[in-house]
Amino acid sequence: MATDPVRPGRLRRRLTVAFVLVAGVSAGVLAGGSYLLLRQASYDASLHAAAADARYRLVLAGQFLPLTEQRRTELLTSFEGSGRHVVLVTGDVWPSHPQHAPALGEPLRATVAAGQLGYQRSDGPPRLLVVGGRIPGSTAELYVITGEDDVAAGLDRLRNALAAGWVLVTVLAAAIGHTLAQRTLEPVGRASRAARAITEGLLATRLPVRGRDEFSDWAASFNEMAEALQAKIVALRRAQDLQRRFTADVAHELRTPVTALVAAASLLREHLDQLPGDARRAGELLVEDVVRLRRLVEDLMEISRLDAGQEAVVVADVDAPALLRAIVATRGWQGRVEVDDEPVRLRTDPRRLERVLGNLIANAVQHGDGEIRARVARAGNRVVFDVDDQGPGIPAAHLPRLFDRFHKVDPARSGGGSGLGLAIAQENAQLLGGRLTVHSAVGSGTRFRLDLPDRLDLPDRLDADRCDAGSSDCTGGAG
Repeated sequence: MATDPVRPGRLRRRLTVAFVLVAGVSAGVLAGGSYLLLRQASYDASLHAAAADARYRLVLAGQFLPLTEQRRTELLTSFEGSGRHVVLVTGDVWPSHPQHAPALGEPLRATVAAGQLGYQRSDGPPRLLVVGGRIPGSTAELYVITGEDDVAAGLDRLRNALAAGWVLVTVLAAAIGHTLAQRTLEPVGRASRAARAITEGLLATRLPVRGRDEFSDWAASFNEMAEALQAKIVALRRAQDLQRRFTADVAHELRTPVTALVAAASLLREHLDQLPGDARRAGELLVEDVVRLRRLVEDLMEISRLDAGQEAVVVADVDAPALLRAIVATRGWQGRVEVDDEPVRLRTDPRRLERVLGNLIANAVQHGDGEIRARVARAGNRVVFDVDDQGPGIPAAHLPRLFDRFHKVDPARSGGGSGLGLAIAQENAQLLGGRLTVHSAVGSGTRFRLDLPDRLDLPDRLDADRCDAGSSDCTGGAG
């Protein structure tokens, strides 16, 4: 069964995509993990510094106790003058700068109220870190505000740099993966092309062996297989040529003595009535065997000419039903074979068509029972001939080899045939651009079908003009 080969491009793309996925995912995980670690470290460092600064500010705030209205104002002015924004809570909320007074969350207030240092962050903008605690020796709370816009900006730059690096790594991975896949699969592509070349008949095709890797071992094994295959095919061709030459030589050598035997047998047939009973029977058998031998030699000669490509095709207009009736009439099959009268004309070689149809009908007459029907019909630009018999049918095991030379189903069906009739019919059908098939089942008869184009165009061969000129190649005959 023929299968659809996977093109090298598809496999190359798959390997490239796999390489990109591995590299992209690895780089993405590394970049993302690095960013998260650096982000956490940056915010932790900022919080650590802000917490240390808040403790220092709380100690300084203790110098302004007790917090009278004047001292409270001095405290806020002092911190604001040093560049540090704070919020003082003494029941009321007093920011050092009205524009830097973030809302203090309940978790932060609760932590500070418990006497601990607490913090909160606001995503802003602006991004603020608020660290607060209780002023030592007082219930007042002081919250120190630190801006984290610089930390966030640095992290954004880091994130953009890591994203650009990830994109660059992915693009480089795609380029490297494509190159590696192309180089890795290059031996596969060479092997595919070499196998296709051998399939097309270029048996001398070989793969280069480079290095000592697995592909080199594969190439060496492929070359050994190709050499063995070439040797086998050359040996088979040589044997086939010898067989064809032997067939041609045998047919050629037998033609002259068989011609003499046919002449002698014809003379003997004319005097069979003058022979005594035993001698007459022997003479009849001799005449039948000589006729059979003549047909065998003629079949061998035709097979030899077909093998040698010496059979020319001559195209002419053909009346298909008339041709069928002529075949039946000339061979005396009027009582056995019924021909349909549907008018069908085609342009083909009449002599070869007569040869094919004659062999098919002869096979049906010889091996079939009951009524034999030969019909022709047009199917689009094709012409279909069917020859049906009501014989015992052909076992399925013999159907694949039915058109092989010298193949006979069994002695009961072989009769006196040479086993070449259907093979010759198949060869002639192929010369006519057609196809010969058989459908049969044991007990239900057999149908041979010849499917031909309704017009056989052979510009480089003989045509009907030679028939009009009286060429002997255009004369009909079953052969």
